[in-house]
Amino acid sequence: MGYQEDMAQAGRLIRDYDGTWDGISGESIARMRAQNKFRTGLDIARYTARIMRADMAAYDADPANYTQSLGCWHGFIAQQKIISVKKHFGTTKGRYIYLSGWMIAALRSDFGPLPDQSMHEKTSVPALIEEIYTFLRQADARELGMLFRDLDAARAEGDELKAKQVQAAIDGHETHVVPIIADIDAGFGNAEATYLLAKKMIEAGACALQIENQVSDEKQCGHQDGKVTVPHEDFIAKIRACRYAFMELGVEDGVIVTRTDSLGAGLTKQIAFSKEPGDLGDQYNSYLDCEEVDGAGNPGDVLINRDGKLMRPKRLPSNLYQFRAGTGEDRCVMDSIASLQNGADLLWIETEKPHIEQIASMVDRIREVVPNAKLAYNNSPSFNWTLNFRQQVFDAWQAEGQDVGAYDRAKLMSADYDATPLGEEADNRIRTFQRDAAKRAGIFHHLITLPTYHTAALSTDNLAKEYFGDEAMLGYVKGVQRAEIRQGIACVKHQNMSGSDIGDDHKEYFAGEAALKAAGKDNTMNQFAA
Repeated sequence: MGYQEDMAQAGRLIRDYDGTWDGISGESIARMRAQNKFRTGLDIARYTARIMRADMAAYDADPANYTQSLGCWHGFIAQQKIISVKKHFGTTKGRYIYLSGWMIAALRSDFGPLPDQSMHEKTSVPALIEEIYTFLRQADARELGMLFRDLDAARAEGDELKAKQVQAAIDGHETHVVPIIADIDAGFGNAEATYLLAKKMIEAGACALQIENQVSDEKQCGHQDGKVTVPHEDFIAKIRACRYAFMELGVEDGVIVTRTDSLGAGLTKQIAFSKEPGDLGDQYNSYLDCEEVDGAGNPGDVLINRDGKLMRPKRLPSNLYQFRAGTGEDRCVMDSIASLQNGADLLWIETEKPHIEQIASMVDRIREVVPNAKLAYNNSPSFNWTLNFRQQVFDAWQAEGQDVGAYDRAKLMSADYDATPLGEEADNRIRTFQRDAAKRAGIFHHLITLPTYHTAALSTDNLAKEYFGDEAMLGYVKGVQRAEIRQGIACVKHQNMSGSDIGDDHKEYFAGEAALKAAGKDNTMNQFAA
């Protein structure tokens, strides 16, 4: 229903109450409804799931249609990101939000900063999803509120053309609500625990859940050592739990992203159950590092039958079993195929470096079995992007017979190389990495897990250095406020950003001429009108 239709419908309803509702305005009701398009988190999950599905289909048709997101640890950060996207690009199309378990652990736990080991409260995950969407919905309300002011001004001036243009902008308003890909870690427990948490996350608005194949109680950050994977049947049960949660709540096109950490995980806590040779359990066990046993072995040995021989899997003092070295890529391929054949929509292969051909070599093998396989990929701040790409260029040039004598491979991070041909070529490859990987390596969605963690630290360091140093107040004015004004940053009018003008509108709706509004001539925010 458009703005005018909504206003007319509300007006008819008011008139039905024989004057007792005449103190409220049909137009004000239409405005409040427009500013609150999404009533529940499930409304958001259904809406954003449709967006993701359409984007996935567009990518399948043309890999130039890849999507992107930045990780956000607070609703305000997410809000400012999407406001910025709309300001610079005119649309949110193809831009999502990533909700990182790492940042929740490090920044949002009541226990204080924690490592990424699923020690933070489960409830903090759906709570952050809800918080992010509260801020995005407020961004809608703020932007529409400014359009309503423009409409009132055009009417007051008798400018019918301008009023029609503003009316069209209201009816065609694009929401700030975008898909969230939300990190459910390893499910925070068994499949039932995964199901219960998944429901909470979906009810808060998540249309996409990302789950990894690590052991819940041994979970590690994907870029740290000591990762332990689970047999496929255990992981598939959690995939099904997530799908049941989506289906129960009526989000039938919800998206499940399955992450394999097998490339860097050399351990397993369990030997997989196997019914017959070649099944998933047997394939999982085939990668165990074993030694042949004569006779019945020693007391306490766990033995498996491999090709008619009794084998003893290597077991560590931690009671974990070890995989053979060099099997990580093969296990990633097996994990990915098993996930896609059992309900996953997107893959996530956690790697130790951003290398297109490494990723593509696995995706090529996966696509031999599942032709439309596609990935969400972590463009991680855990990678030293500058060093990695300079090394890649150095090695490629050396292999091609180019002279690299001017460069010391061990010192390629040096600023001395910034303006060199090698440094510039590496930067160009970083610039085109997402586009190139989308085309070559099947990456549908590129995300940075922790960017706003780092930007907050960097900007705070710069401000502290200037403000507490010789620049004092000028450090804030030059480095922050003047830059905000000149770049058109929305929150330079921080009272407006926090909802003061929306509150004034409501005061007028509720109290009419008696409303005591904040946006009068003495409000210092008027200094930023220009």
